[in-house]
Amino acid sequence: MSFQTSALILSWIAILLLALVVSGLVRQVHALSSGMVQRPPEAVGLPAGATAPGFARLAPTPLAVPLVLLFLDPDCGTCGEVLAEAAGRVSRGGPEFRALYRDSASPRAAGLPITVLDGQAELFERYDVLATPFATVVDPAGRVLRAEPIGSRAALRRLIDSLDSPPPGGSGPAVATSHHGGRA
Repeated sequence: MSFQTSALILSWIAILLLALVVSGLVRQVHALSSGMVQRPPEAVGLPAGATAPGFARLAPTPLAVPLVLLFLDPDCGTCGEVLAEAAGRVSRGGPEFRALYRDSASPRAAGLPITVLDGQAELFERYDVLATPFATVVDPAGRVLRAEPIGSRAALRRLIDSLDSPPPGGSGPAVATSHHGGRA
């Protein structure tokens, strides 16, 4: 057998192997793509009805209204806006607020009529906070009502307003957990 014939046979074998590899990759991409669509979205935050971790420390005196935990970051511009909105809501009644920071608190939080707690990395983990700003609403008994990312002042207003209005056909506050397809 000549060198050219051997090289031609080896070339065809290499082409066939490459075709098999490409075929396998296409099947894997297709399986992963269709699997992503069929999977239910991943829950963000604690589920509604769960016991709120560290509630006794966050609310040392009994509450008559829900408690809104705002998980914030000092370098987040939207977090500052959400904090300002919450501070503006304090004088109007409604829920109580706690501003929680993973490490150090924002200087903007000083002097506001909201309890600010820094060094709360453990609670960020226990409440499954993936991104900031994030809000978890806890009822006076220490059960989670809602947990969701808060992307603006308007989103915080909607969250608070939803606490004031009972769901259709119900008599208590809305109980829901936000769901999103991925981690931020």
